[in-house]
Amino acid sequence: MKENRATLLLCIFLILGACVPKPPVPTEPSQIGVEDELFIAAEEMFEAEDYPQALEAYGAYLDQYPDRSLAPAALMKIGKINSILGKYDEARRAYNRLISEYPRSSFNPDARVEGLFSFYSEANYQEVIQQAPDVIRSVDSTPHVFRIYALVGDAYLALGLPFDAFKYYVEAQQMASELEQDAIIHKIKASIAQLDSEKIVRLLDGMDKKMPAGYLMFQLGLNYAMEEKYDDALIAMENFLDQFPEHENASLTEDLIKQIKESALFSRYTIGCLLPLSGPYQTVGFRALKGIELALDRFSTQTDGPQMNIVVKDSGGSPEQTVMAMQELIDEQVAAIIGPIVTAEVAAYEAQENRIPIITLTQKNNITSIGDYVFRNFITPEMQVKSIADYTIASLGLNRFAILYPDETYGVTFMNLFWDQLIENGGKVVGLEAYNPEHTDFADPIKKLVGLYYKIPEDLREAAELSSEEGNNQLGAQGDPDQSLDLDNGDENREQNKEEEPEAIVDFDAIFIPDSPKTAGLIIPQLAFYDVKDVYLIGTNLWHSDALIKMASRYAQGAIMPDGFFAGSSAPVVQDFVKAFEDTYEEKPGFIEAIVYDSAMMVFSVLIQPDLRFKSELRNGLLNLADFSGVTGPTYFDENGEAQKQLYLLRIKGRKFVELEQ
Repeated sequence: MKENRATLLLCIFLILGACVPKPPVPTEPSQIGVEDELFIAAEEMFEAEDYPQALEAYGAYLDQYPDRSLAPAALMKIGKINSILGKYDEARRAYNRLISEYPRSSFNPDARVEGLFSFYSEANYQEVIQQAPDVIRSVDSTPHVFRIYALVGDAYLALGLPFDAFKYYVEAQQMASELEQDAIIHKIKASIAQLDSEKIVRLLDGMDKKMPAGYLMFQLGLNYAMEEKYDDALIAMENFLDQFPEHENASLTEDLIKQIKESALFSRYTIGCLLPLSGPYQTVGFRALKGIELALDRFSTQTDGPQMNIVVKDSGGSPEQTVMAMQELIDEQVAAIIGPIVTAEVAAYEAQENRIPIITLTQKNNITSIGDYVFRNFITPEMQVKSIADYTIASLGLNRFAILYPDETYGVTFMNLFWDQLIENGGKVVGLEAYNPEHTDFADPIKKLVGLYYKIPEDLREAAELSSEEGNNQLGAQGDPDQSLDLDNGDENREQNKEEEPEAIVDFDAIFIPDSPKTAGLIIPQLAFYDVKDVYLIGTNLWHSDALIKMASRYAQGAIMPDGFFAGSSAPVVQDFVKAFEDTYEEKPGFIEAIVYDSAMMVFSVLIQPDLRFKSELRNGLLNLADFSGVTGPTYFDENGEAQKQLYLLRIKGRKFVELEQ
């Protein structure tokens, strides 16, 4: 039995010192003493993973026999156990004690390296990096240095610094044994996979054709492909195959080159147009079709470049037919798609999946968030409220606003957006009332807005009237004579009875009514009836309708509204477009015709640019369009693909709409 224990003791010496040179071990073990029995017992507990008991036994050995040869081994095991238990501070105390008290011990280098590993284990990566140089200087064996370089690489990678990690892994790979090569190469590839293209180019500069260069060149091609820089990707991948034809990734690279070249195939001068030419929205669809037909005709006659082609498909206004129509356009390999007017979301997902730039014609929220190939060129509620707020506050000097809105989706949306925009511009809402959109009598919400619905205490009435009087004086001082309001002063008989009725408290400069021209045409005369006069009337683009003038011309003079297109504009580009449209179709164009015309012209202007090889370059070209002078106003796309444009601002003058200067 004692012979077996002696053999075990000999094995302990060999195992603990396996990684570093040790003093020669006698071939014949000496007689086992009591102290050796204690150490062997601790080892048996360690092997049985009874760490608390093993820790106690190693500690007892150190307390009783600090000068024996196995004392450093006991400290190494104490450090190891504490690391296993997650007590990294305790582990480092054991390693530091070994280094301090047994400076000549062969375990000293191991203790230093294990101390570094303890910092890594508790995710203290900066400490690993900071202490590693001192530890490297204190050890002289290649296996130790290899472990340290690999560990520092791991620390840098954990910190999200693959460039630095790569450098340390490459150093470690040069010291790795044959058995360690696969593991360190795996680490090198992991760091390369996280490098951006710029860092890879820096690393390749001056590097010879050794192992890491092949992986770097392969990753560079992948990066360019993922960035959709297909020209650069093809160059990088072809260079990789030239220099490393036998590389493990050579076959994969050949497949990628084939896929990139196939994806580059598209009909360079053909764009698709997806419109509802049947179903409930066909009237709008055919109006849009006229706009794109005119764009094609005018571009072809005005440009010496290649002939453009249009492939028109019917969405039918249904998601199912839209998907089928989109597949037909994909099969036609169109360069880009314009539309649809409805079912835009379905089409956008299909376009994004197939990496085809699509300019949607919709107000649907967050449509461009579907992906980076999805654009929107349309008038949105956000555009409208911004143009109104900018003009009324900055140009007219107004500050106090009332909002009278229908209690349904359209009205609530515009109410919230307008209120937010007013706050952003420094204005404020001093009156807010909703009404039932099904009603035709709006007396109650108007009375509530101007203090006629409830009996008001005399002191509050006097204060409100004083505020209103000051506001009207300010409005009169700031108003533009050319934009003066022509509001009815009320019926003469009603004026005579006015002394017997409470007076309206109009403490706002303008009133915003986001509703249809039919409803606004009913509300505006009722506002005048309740003495809401000498204030600006503001609406949405729906007010740009002859119906409003017919219903409320007398009371709506000076009313202001935004719109995405105005056929009566004095801008030469608009006059030219309107004349061409009227000559072709014998009718005036509207917003739909104009916005589709502009969208097509934008795509055409990018497609004729030289060296356009990929659809991603067409997408980038649209994003880089600067101040496109369209008939719907100067336009560009922001980084999200949203059209940014200056809307037209119109006002009612007599029985027509006139354009306001901005």
